[in-house]
Amino acid sequence: MYRNEISDIQAHGYSCSSERIAESDKQKQLQQESEPDSLEAEGVPDVLDIPDGGTTAWLVVLGAWCVSFCSYGWINSVGTFQEYYQSGPLKDYSVSVISWIPSLQIFFMSVLGPVIGHIYDRYGMRLLLIVGSLLHVFGLMMASISSQYYQFLLSQGVCSAIGVAVVFLSAISAVTGWFHKRRGLAFGVLSTGSSLGGVVFPILLSRLIDTVGYGWAMRTSAFMILALLIVANLTLRSRQAPTRRSIPRGHMWRPFREIPFVLLLAGLFLVPFGLYIPINYLPVASIGAGMSRDLAQNLVAFYNAASLIGRFSSGFISDRAGRFNVFITACYISGILILAMWVPARSDAVAIAFSVMFGIFSGAYISLMAALVAQISPLEEVGYRNGLTFLFSSVGGLTTSPIAGAILQGPLEWAGLKVFAGVFMLAGTSFILAARFARVGFSPTVVF
Repeated sequence: MYRNEISDIQAHGYSCSSERIAESDKQKQLQQESEPDSLEAEGVPDVLDIPDGGTTAWLVVLGAWCVSFCSYGWINSVGTFQEYYQSGPLKDYSVSVISWIPSLQIFFMSVLGPVIGHIYDRYGMRLLLIVGSLLHVFGLMMASISSQYYQFLLSQGVCSAIGVAVVFLSAISAVTGWFHKRRGLAFGVLSTGSSLGGVVFPILLSRLIDTVGYGWAMRTSAFMILALLIVANLTLRSRQAPTRRSIPRGHMWRPFREIPFVLLLAGLFLVPFGLYIPINYLPVASIGAGMSRDLAQNLVAFYNAASLIGRFSSGFISDRAGRFNVFITACYISGILILAMWVPARSDAVAIAFSVMFGIFSGAYISLMAALVAQISPLEEVGYRNGLTFLFSSVGGLTTSPIAGAILQGPLEWAGLKVFAGVFMLAGTSFILAARFARVGFSPTVVF
């Protein structure tokens, strides 16, 4: 795959000169910035040394899996807290006020992305992992003894959320330096952690809150997360040395002058508008179409189970067929499924089939997003660029619910909402396809 990428890049006239030569010739540098990235941006000088496996590399994936389980896997359980707070200690507050607690968790995961990525690139990951782990666990412990709104907000919505953002963004950046040919498989494996956590934590919390109460439910979860993060701190390590030199301001804007990366950002900005609507509204839409409430609630479990399979399989296949190729194909199919299956869905069988098939194909989004960034980015900037993509892609996650509510109040109701999701899924994928074309040309047979 490495040799194929080299020949494809050379065939399209990409510059193979070093960065030092490019900087000495200002005219040539400007020309290169307007064209697809050079081989150095692909990380080619380091590719021959990347182990692509071995005990240390797979232990790094294990650590990243543990982080994924207790970061995004934990955030996936926010619905459990919303229900408990509304009927328990915060019943005197409105639903919208309470929703700030889980919303802040998503907010910090996104808005801190570029900052954490920049710190990672410049100072390394060790201190980030330790501080993030302590913040996450300490926040949950404080939430377990909270009784006032501001206490829940600060402990769970701020302290724990910042810790989650720090450990997760550090972990996915660390994996990049250990894999090249098998990078898709590595990201596919680690992304299954968030799927499994999204299944385990809601069930665990619901049962524990009913049996031992909210306080011990939170403390039990915190101890479980602490154990996993200890494993992560012992196994995660960054392969690229941090660049402690002062980074010029122009360097921070360089990704925005690279056409493939800008197109990728645009695609990852649009896709979540189509991705999150089926995930969030599938049970409600099915109940409105006549499905029983018990069966409709199981659709989320069907989706999560199928998504776990999709995340692993898409990562495995992408190492052979190309990460951009697999991502684009899977997301196009996801958009088509929304328009062709979910829009006209009127029976329980169709709704169940859609939840399973959409879970399988949409799993590529979580599995391969960071791998796409690594594909077109220099290794020394991968932390910062991962942070940028999380920042841009989070806009959909933060604004989908109010947009969906406005559409449902309009004349088109559910049909309008479903069409909106399908169109944005296809539009975002088209931008990522354009990023692929900008990088390797219009040849569909290139493994990229």
